[in-house]
Formats: sequence, C-alpha cells, structure tokens
Amino acid sequence: MKRKRIYIAYTGGTIGMKKSSRGYVPAEGFLTETVVNNAEFNRDEMPLFDIHEYCPLIDSSDMSPAHWQLIADDIKSKYQDYDGFVVLHGTDTMAYTASALSFMFENLTKPVIVTGSQIPLSQLRSDGQVNLLNAMYLAANYPIAEVSLFFNNQLFRGNRATKAHADGFDAFASPNLEPLALSGINIQLIKGQLSPYVDNELQVSNITPQPIGVLYLYPGISPEVVKSLVNDNIKALVLLSFGVGNAPQDPAFLDILNEASKRGMVIVNLTQCLKGHVNMGGYATGNALLNCGVISGYDMTLEACLTKLHYLFSQKLEVETVRHLMQDNLRGELSR
Repeated sequence: MKRKRIYIAYTGGTIGMKKSSRGYVPAEGFLTETVVNNAEFNRDEMPLFDIHEYCPLIDSSDMSPAHWQLIADDIKSKYQDYDGFVVLHGTDTMAYTASALSFMFENLTKPVIVTGSQIPLSQLRSDGQVNLLNAMYLAANYPIAEVSLFFNNQLFRGNRATKAHADGFDAFASPNLEPLALSGINIQLIKGQLSPYVDNELQVSNITPQPIGVLYLYPGISPEVVKSLVNDNIKALVLLSFGVGNAPQDPAFLDILNEASKRGMVIVNLTQCLKGHVNMGGYATGNALLNCGVISGYDMTLEACLTKLHYLFSQKLEVETVRHLMQDNLRGELSR
C-alpha cells in the first residue's frame, strides 16, 4: 500500500524549542533536524512527511486572527498535495487556533490535527514525541475529516477542547464531548468517524480581528464595571455567568445589557462551569437575561464562542443572523 504523505506546519511553541543558557528558546531548523534524525518518525509504518517551519516562529501567546488566517491559507495551498495535516502549536492558545480553523474551513475532507507538547521534543521525558507520532499516525491511518486536537493520547474535536492543566501532560480536556479517539494499545474510535476520500476543493473563510468583550461575573460586581466594558466600540460580549446561566437581578445591571442588546450588540451567555450547558429558562435569574436579549451559548467553550463570533462577524452578516447562527451547531461546537 502506498504510504500516505503528511504536511507538518510548525508554527512555534515548546515542542521545537532548544535548550540555552537563557532557558528554552525557539531555534530555526531545530525541530526539523530533531524529527528527521529520530528513527521512530522514519519507520515504514509511519507516513512520509514534510515539515514547514514558520519564519518567524510564533509564540502562542502572540497568536492573533492574522495568524489563524496564515495557518489556514498555508494548509489550503498544500491541500491537494497531502493526505493529512498536522499543526504544531504552543499549548497556551492551541484551543483557540483549533476552534478558529474549524470555522474557517469549508468542505474539509482531510484530517487537520493540532498538537504540541509541554516539554521540548529534544529533551528527556518529552511528551512531544508521543503527541507528534500519534498525530501523524492518526492523520494517515485514521482520517477524521475535521479539525481536531491531539494531546496525551486523546484526540479531541478542536472546537470542544480547552486547556485545563497549566503544566501537566493532560493539558487539555473536552468537558462536554467525549474524545473523537483514544490512542492506547489500540486506536479506539469514540465520537470520531473515519472519512472516505473525497476530492473536494477546500474553501477558507477569512477571519479579521473583531472587537469582542468578555465579562466574568462575580458576586457584587458593580454596574459601573459592566458599563465600562459595554460600550459602542465592541460588537459582542461574552458573558461568563453562574451555574446554568444565572446573573444578578440588579436592575441597573440588567438595564445596561438590555440597552446594549437594543443597540445591536450580540451578548452570548456561557457558564463559568467547566462542564454543562446554559439553560436560561431554568431560573428567574437566567430568564431575566433572556428578556434583555441575551442569547444562550449552550455548552460551547469560551474558545469556540470567541472564534465563532470572529468568524461570523468577518462575514459581514446582519446582527440578527449572527445571533441566530451563534445558537446553531455549525461545526459540532455545541450540543442542542
């Protein structure tokens, strides 16, 4: 059987860093050299691969919509030449990039797997080798035609993943959807479905920076704090509320949200809880938000919600259309 060919885009991040007197630093060509000289990556059972190192390499803390566009356009330009794609990325904002790519790609018929590591690939006890080996192997032999995130032997839907552990190997979780696949002694498909080869042309929707605010509610939050954020300069507000979507009943607080919604601001209600979904009809405190024009984000992650808002506003849609589509399941990002 002909060996599959995988395109590896190294955007930056810990996985390719080199040890120096100043600690771990990005080093041009170091990741490629490390992988090419590692026998495990060159076994007959592994796919053929090409590595493209971005120049300059991007620290994931500096990631922006412009970088999401860069990665998406890069994959599109190589789409016909490869059977699957692996994006190496820093862990801090990996879930944002995976979510953004999931919305940007239309007619995706090949796997795109985002991964990285907590310890550089060249170092003892690195999780990078396991993560990259498995991502490449899965992309070639278990093709699931969506944007996914692989970490610590779990393949998550990209727009369902969130960083849950700052410095552990189990850095990512998918609280509201089981993994697409588990990589143990055997590869076990859970929610993922293998995709037959379809010769479709990939479409990439452009994403441009959008002014979006995030408000984390806490007991005693003052209307002045809320008002300082809810101004005419932002198009949308992500409200991180209590429990199943509850918020204070302070009339001044509710009036601010109501007026902002009437001005055309899209206000999305997400729960602060890691697991579960918003149900604003369950309690009077949630229903009050509903009456202010706030819409439910159901069980979306913050990363999925923010990137989905960027995606929709970049299409220059009417506000009511954005509100409607935010509550629709476009790429498997929410459960209804």
